[in-house]
Amino acid sequence: MQLKDLFCISTLGIFLSSCGFYSLAGSIPPHIKTLTIPLISNETAEFGLAEDITDGILQRFNEEGILQLTDGDHADSILRGTVKKVSEGPYTYSKTESVSEYRYKIDVAIEWYDIQQEKSLLKGNYSGWGAYGLSGDIGSDGIDNDGDGKIDAEDDDEFGEPRTFAAQVAVRKIAEDILNDIMTTW
Repeated sequence: MQLKDLFCISTLGIFLSSCGFYSLAGSIPPHIKTLTIPLISNETAEFGLAEDITDGILQRFNEEGILQLTDGDHADSILRGTVKKVSEGPYTYSKTESVSEYRYKIDVAIEWYDIQQEKSLLKGNYSGWGAYGLSGDIGSDGIDNDGDGKIDAEDDDEFGEPRTFAAQVAVRKIAEDILNDIMTTW
């Protein structure tokens, strides 16, 4: 083996091993270790939506584990939000020009605030949507309701009332986008 080959192999090894230690959580300000997420407020007429979105965000943060969730008295930061708008309407049409899918969309305004330094770390508007049909059974409606590329029997998590499932998909997308922005803002 030539010296040039050894250099390339060792450089590649150093590069690959250093990538193993990279963490998106490292982009969060170092003094922020905890987060509180109070109930999101709701400016819409959709009953229970604020609770669903708050629970979805809490669940996503618990899964990722980048910040310790705590009550407001002991938190370094707070994530506040408001459901601004819910809309739904035709999404796809059949060959006979009747609606075959509806799109359920949620718009939320979020602010991540640094309690210690009294400043906003992130402000943004987020939206998520889910599709649903009129069949009443999303397990056999021929629609990829959660956007994962699987339909009906192929997709083991497609079950329940169509509109409710579309709302859950929208909440999951919003929570994912918020988490991604928090991890990559800094």
